[in-house]
Amino acid sequence: MSRWLLLLLLSVPPGLAAASALTEPRPFNAEYRLEIRGWPDATIDHRLSRENGHWQSRMQAAIAVASGNERSRFYLSPKGAQAVTYSSGYSLLGIGGKYRLNKEDLAALPDRQTALFELSRQAPVADCTKGHAPCELRYVDHKGEPEHLNYRVRGEETLSLPAGVFQAVTVETWESDSPKNRLVFHFYPDLPGLMLAVEYHRGGEARSRLTLTALDH
Repeated sequence: MSRWLLLLLLSVPPGLAAASALTEPRPFNAEYRLEIRGWPDATIDHRLSRENGHWQSRMQAAIAVASGNERSRFYLSPKGAQAVTYSSGYSLLGIGGKYRLNKEDLAALPDRQTALFELSRQAPVADCTKGHAPCELRYVDHKGEPEHLNYRVRGEETLSLPAGVFQAVTVETWESDSPKNRLVFHFYPDLPGLMLAVEYHRGGEARSRLTLTALDH
């Protein structure tokens, strides 16, 4: 599975507004349906919780032949979300691995769970529309290797989903060397960290989709 599909199974940019203008996070429990061409549909559980002054984002998923989970802890500061620890594990056809990153590993760049939370929180106020795009999202992968995505904010739209009707902020991301491979995120501004839907396009063709099916907050 590519890193794009792993990001879907589980997954301070320039031009962003001051932290004081951002929506404060709230705990939530969400459930998503993941549809990937050629694979059975999967259910993904996503929880954002607050513990001892830190926030924790946890995602896990499983299907007959594969499973994956990610967990990150971070705190909020005037500079944005600051990652503290990260852990993940996956198994595909009985072959897998486990990974951990500590505060020192995350000193320069956040893990991808923390980066995704921060992107969703910043997107509603980011100065990264078509005229100012692309902006850049920098983070480290599950092994601590630096990664980056270009992105732009496409604007707001209304989504009718199994979990209800929501006003979404849409963010389109892509890699510099693969501009036709794109992840399109639909975030909910009232709940930072929550994804309403995500689509993955490869070579201009839709390959997978994540959809919010249940929400408790």
